Amino acid sequence: MTDQGKINREGARPASLFERADAAFGLDPRAAAPSLPEMPPVPQALRRPAPQPQSPPQPEPQAPAAAQPVALAKAEPAAPQPAPTPPAPRAVAFTGPRVSIDREHLRDGGLIVPEDPVTGLLEEFRIVKRELLADARAGDTPLARRILVCSPHPGEGKTYCATNLAIALAAERGLEVLLVDADVVKPSVALRLGIEAEQGLMDALADPSIEPESLVIRTDIEGLFVLPAGTATALDAEYLASARTGEVLDRLTQGAPDRILIFDTPPALAASPAAELAQYVGQALLVVRADETSRAALEDAQQLLSACSDIKLLLNAARYSPSGRRFGSYGTKGN
Repeated sequence: MTDQGKINREGARPASLFERADAAFGLDPRAAAPSLPEMPPVPQALRRPAPQPQSPPQPEPQAPAAAQPVALAKAEPAAPQPAPTPPAPRAVAFTGPRVSIDREHLRDGGLIVPEDPVTGLLEEFRIVKRELLADARAGDTPLARRILVCSPHPGEGKTYCATNLAIALAAERGLEVLLVDADVVKPSVALRLGIEAEQGLMDALADPSIEPESLVIRTDIEGLFVLPAGTATALDAEYLASARTGEVLDRLTQGAPDRILIFDTPPALAASPAAELAQYVGQALLVVRADETSRAALEDAQQLLSACSDIKLLLNAARYSPSGRRFGSYGTKGN
């Protein structure tokens, strides 16, 4: 039995379980733990390196993904659209005065009369016009449809031939023929046809405000029109050499594939207009008189007209042909 007297002293606190255990076994946790002997230091070669703090793994950079081709629907190539065709220029209409030509005056001058029976003269000019028309249509340009009629010297029949050629060409169906009197030194086309005129080519060249078509005379011979020489001045050669000449001729021929221009010019060896106009035409008809025009004169005239690439020779007043055919007998008046 436990001695209660020892435990329950008046005023004394009973020992706790830890205290009694410590008293019996030395197990008081509050007591200082006995010191342990010091461990010898570990050699440096055997030491492990202290672990380094590891940063969280970074994601490896990803190469940008190659763009994947996207399959597109293959469009059919669009059909090429033709370029818009500019509208063709319209031919200007001749708006000058209208006159009647005295047929008896034509007969007296030895010229072709449209209503008369076919004559040898008409047949000769039909041959001439066929070659000129063939080249004009083959060229198919306004330049090819402009024909200059000239001669080396005066009196060789160039105005006579130009007028007959214009009348013969006017007989072609659907063709317009403009006979231009470009002999500003000695104009005679109006006189040959028996008509009167004041203004003409030179007035249109001198005054840009004048429309050349308003000066063109409309005759009662179907298809035949006449542009007189107009008012002569001391500057006629300069006017013909100016850019205005090209503008006037373009206005008269552009947009008119069925229009032929015949120019009666002064003799090439007598005045300069023929040489000036040669650059504005596609064909030149050089009229020479049989047994009168010299070879030297012919060659000189040809040289002056060299701006035109197509020069043809018309032999006038020939009285003999090896084939027996009379060619170029144009009567006795005005040749």
